[in-house]
Amino acid sequence: MSLKPWRELVTPHKDVLDGTFKQSEFAADLTQVHKGTAPDDYKDAEKFYARTVITEGMKFLLDSVARRLAGKGGDPVIQLQTAFGGGKTHTLLAVYHLANREIPLLSLRGIPPVLDQAGITDLPHARVAVIDGIQLSPSQPRNRDGVKVHTLWGELAYELLGEEGYSKVENSDKEGVSPGKEVLVKLISKASPCVILMDELVAYFRNFQGDKHIAGGTFGSNVTFIQALTEAMKSVPDAVLLASLPESEIEAGGSTGQLALSTLEKYFARIESVWKPVGTMEAFEIVKRRLFETPSDSSQIEQVCRAYYNLYAQDTEKFPMETRDALYLERMLGAYPIHPEIFDRLYEDWSTLEKFQRTRGVLQYMAVITHRLWNSDNRDLLIMPGSIPLEDVNVRTKSLHYLPQGWEPVVESEIDGRRSAPFEIDSKEPRLGALQAARRVARTVFLGSAPSRSVQGARGLQTERVLLGVAQPNQPVPVFEDSLKRLKDKLQYMFSGGDRVWFDTRPNLRRDMESRKQKFEHHSDIVPLLRKSLQKTLTGNHRFGGVHIFPSSADIPDEIGNGVRLVVLPPELNLAYSRNNAETAYAGALEYLDKRGESPRQKKNRLIFLAPDYEMRSRLIEQAKTLLAWESIIEDSNAGRLNLDAHQVREGKMNLEKSKKYLNQILKDTYKWLFNPYQDFVSGRPEFYWETTSVSLLSGNSLEVIENKLKEEEWVVYSWSPIHLSNELKKWYFKEDVVEVSTRKLHEDFSSYLYLPRLNDENVLRDAIAQGIMSQDFFGYASGRDGDKFLGFLFGSVGTVNIDHQSIVIEKAAAETFRDKIVQTSPNITTSESGDVQVSTGAATEDVPSVTDGPHGDLQDSTELEHKRFYAIKDLNPAKAKMDFIQLVDEVLIHLTGRSSTSVSISVEINAEDENGFEESTQRTVKENCDQLSFSTSEFNP
Repeated sequence: MSLKPWRELVTPHKDVLDGTFKQSEFAADLTQVHKGTAPDDYKDAEKFYARTVITEGMKFLLDSVARRLAGKGGDPVIQLQTAFGGGKTHTLLAVYHLANREIPLLSLRGIPPVLDQAGITDLPHARVAVIDGIQLSPSQPRNRDGVKVHTLWGELAYELLGEEGYSKVENSDKEGVSPGKEVLVKLISKASPCVILMDELVAYFRNFQGDKHIAGGTFGSNVTFIQALTEAMKSVPDAVLLASLPESEIEAGGSTGQLALSTLEKYFARIESVWKPVGTMEAFEIVKRRLFETPSDSSQIEQVCRAYYNLYAQDTEKFPMETRDALYLERMLGAYPIHPEIFDRLYEDWSTLEKFQRTRGVLQYMAVITHRLWNSDNRDLLIMPGSIPLEDVNVRTKSLHYLPQGWEPVVESEIDGRRSAPFEIDSKEPRLGALQAARRVARTVFLGSAPSRSVQGARGLQTERVLLGVAQPNQPVPVFEDSLKRLKDKLQYMFSGGDRVWFDTRPNLRRDMESRKQKFEHHSDIVPLLRKSLQKTLTGNHRFGGVHIFPSSADIPDEIGNGVRLVVLPPELNLAYSRNNAETAYAGALEYLDKRGESPRQKKNRLIFLAPDYEMRSRLIEQAKTLLAWESIIEDSNAGRLNLDAHQVREGKMNLEKSKKYLNQILKDTYKWLFNPYQDFVSGRPEFYWETTSVSLLSGNSLEVIENKLKEEEWVVYSWSPIHLSNELKKWYFKEDVVEVSTRKLHEDFSSYLYLPRLNDENVLRDAIAQGIMSQDFFGYASGRDGDKFLGFLFGSVGTVNIDHQSIVIEKAAAETFRDKIVQTSPNITTSESGDVQVSTGAATEDVPSVTDGPHGDLQDSTELEHKRFYAIKDLNPAKAKMDFIQLVDEVLIHLTGRSSTSVSISVEINAEDENGFEESTQRTVKENCDQLSFSTSEFNP
């Protein structure tokens, strides 16, 4: 059997159902009842008792009153003192109707069992005197049927016996002096059996100013009267006095009211109070009876409550421990159709609010809620904290009535209504919207956090209580957990600490952070932050000749360098890559490839590009703003420009660390696209293309990951087989009569032309040549020419390979011819079985004759070629480099340059490192001077 919603099992009373109830009707007024002007629910004794729950405290009080009136004991004086709205006036009305005996006692629901327990078969009719401290004024005498009454004792005498009673205290009334105990005993004895009901005494007493004498006497004379009255009550066995006092000094109001409260408490303290506040379960029954008709199908109600109980038992870790107890099932049955959590929050939290009355406030609030839910066809199984329709203007107004200023914009923007953030969350996510999950969670948190933090031991609600306020049987609890998480991340007035969450009227730091995000500029703030973050990410061992993060094209050197250059493109929209935006991104990267500043770029084959993802870019920019905002908040807090409490400081620092980690993750997710520019020949003409591949930087050394990807895609060659070099030589160089090419030209060509392989550095070329000349399968090598002669010929042997303009790679057939001629003309040179050249005596193979005439030439004596080259390296002391270099020229170079046949080349290599990094001014000066001095290579690297 499916569970039925509350609206199908119980019906509100007509006034609640129709919305015709008056807020004032929830407030019992003793004077109106006494005058006969109160609503029937309070004036009519039978109706009053029909809707009154006789609580344990009330039962004990009525028992005592009945005994006293019957002359069988009972307390002569009873003090009623509870919190505002705790049911004091309602209790006085119960005594009023019991004593008046306007209808038979059997018609008063709940009274016969009380009388039976007291052993009373018949209760005499009693006179009832009502003294209402709010209705009376000590400065304004009252006209009672021609009798002018000035004081409390005059009012009491007239209430009990009319003019006859007033005559007994007339002189004391006119003089404002207490009549004394003896007079009061005679008065009360004449009127007995009688009941004296004094309501809001403190409200009357706080009208006195010091000991100033006014119509109602003085503060002191009235205190004396109360003392005499309490003593007189003891002397009359069938008379009883009930007086209500507020519970706190705040309710007493003002210094005079507080003085009155403490004074009256002292006199009433002599008599033991039999009153105690309404218990929680009793409060449930009071509200139920006032708001709802008696349900007809208790079995289905029990079925609903048991389904909730089973839900809590199945997922014990997500709900409060108390829900596992069988007593909680009894609480749900007792509170139906209202969930006990609503009562707990109203009685435990909201009752601490100055304007909120315990019983009366709950009645008023729940009446408005019930009326709205009924008319909106609410289908919840119970009326829960998550059911409270704060989007309704009446419910919202009633809620805000009890709260301090500042809650209205919080409710409107972050709790409920079509313009609220929870409504937006529910609308965008059908899984949440189907249950109104975000709105229900926000309402529940509001109910548990609206009271001031000063009256809560711990602010807000634990997650388990939030779930208790929203989860219903047959609904997935994780949906509400997800909603709470989303609200924490989004809302500006929601706070969280530990496992607790709450709303506040002051914005949390998230709102400050959101507003600060708007002030950060893309180029001046965001780009530098992302550059700095990428510099930390793109570190570690690598073989790149340079990693250029967000450079201008002029910042990227146009030179061979010592490794391929990785260009990390700035996070601009036109440089971000997606399959739908590929051509735009390629066009942006092409500007870096084609030019260096205003000049055409020559060494195009030295560049590889790392580009941001188009979809992730906006998230990256947003997260960068978030990080900058949290940084500025912490900076302002540390500098004293922002006053944060300890919780906010912890929250700010925690969010800052989270933002840093999240930015690093998003950064790696965003920079995932590698661009490879290349050319291919179509119908004999070069065509330009881009290749793209993705790379994940989330694990390991990011630069190593990129290098491995480039190697895998064969976009960069880190080691090269000589057969591949041989194929390139045959394809592009060894044509017609060309049988040689310089190693320097090869390296420059491989660095410039996009249709050639992209070698990482000259070592790759050098190693490929060195490996190739170890056999006679690919090509030969010579360290230079002297006219028509090859110098340092290597073919089929191991030797040193230089990458310069003199060193050359020789086509295989030409190398074979040259080798054969060497063997034929030199007795010291032979060949092995494999064809390798071997020298038995005399000069080394590098000093053998070279070609003269034609591509191969004639042989010369090897002795003419000895010691024709010199090479030296010297380290200079930077502190005296100028002096050392002059000495080097005078003592070495002068001897080498004395002959016109000697060719000398000199290069200067400078290596400088600074652990703190070079200042921008130093970099600018050095680079400009190097340009003026025509340095072939000069750059600063990270």
